[in-house]
Amino acid sequence: MPDGVLFGEGVSTAVKKKLLAECSVHTIVRLPQGVFNPYAGVNTNLVFFEKGQPTKEIWYYQLPLPEGLKQYTKNRGITDAEFDPVRKWWNKRTQNNFAWKVSIEEIEKRNYNLDFKNPNGGAKVKHTDPKQILGEIRAKEKAISGLVSGIVKFIGS
Repeated sequence: MPDGVLFGEGVSTAVKKKLLAECSVHTIVRLPQGVFNPYAGVNTNLVFFEKGQPTKEIWYYQLPLPEGLKQYTKNRGITDAEFDPVRKWWNKRTQNNFAWKVSIEEIEKRNYNLDFKNPNGGAKVKHTDPKQILGEIRAKEKAISGLVSGIVKFIGS
């Protein structure tokens, strides 16, 4: 389910209200950005529910990107093994850096907006030194300039 459905209003609110009243939506796994690239760039979620009882609370699990990966691509999609942390957590649900739960009362207060961000911080973002980034940009610009010069010499312009 795309993120837009989680926080959408109007008809989306009515659908979510009915779903939460008639089904126990027990888990939402928030997938990393780019899981469906290049076909869809929207953030996506796996929603697990059982029909027959109303929702009392929803567990969220934010699946992190693997170490060193900035986003998934056409050539580097998500693998089955990357779901192992969710599988390990599934039967012994506890709050941690990637998991949290939200009560139905909190959801109702937000007009059935299910787009709850991770309050535990999630994966730690590593920031690169701006001087290092600038150096990398300059090196790439120099390489591009050399390529352009070579092309100009080749075509004789």
